[in-house]
Amino acid sequence: MVLGVGDPAPDFELEGFPEGVYSPKLILGRALVLAFYPEDHSPVCTLQLRAYSEGMPDFSSLGATVWGISPQDQETHRSFAERQSLSVPLLSDIDKKVGSAYGVLGPLGFYRRSVFVINRQGVVTFCHRTTAGLTYLPTSTLLEAVRDAEAASS
Repeated sequence: MVLGVGDPAPDFELEGFPEGVYSPKLILGRALVLAFYPEDHSPVCTLQLRAYSEGMPDFSSLGATVWGISPQDQETHRSFAERQSLSVPLLSDIDKKVGSAYGVLGPLGFYRRSVFVINRQGVVTFCHRTTAGLTYLPTSTLLEAVRDAEAASS
């Protein structure tokens, strides 16, 4: 079964940068945007995470948080975040278990660029998976998905 809208979001615990353990259950009561991306320091991922970082005040004003997830380690995430001035926490899914649980692994086991919005109750209210991953959803689309999730859970 492929995870989709209306399904409970799989919980997880991942190390991330800034240093710490990140888990959806630790922020229940807030909307969460999970942005799965293939690789730190790649051109499209850089553009995507810069855009989401610039939108962080807008996400925060809606009571939402954004996390980026990829298979790289924390040191690579630290280097990427510092070099690009990213404010989105970057989580390390080195064994790709979270990517697998969310159905974002392609046929060769690589991450497909994907985004999920999880409402305050821990339910997936929006999901978008790409096949090629050469583009990403704009911040405005994700903000609208968060607004819809919040309206539905009120």
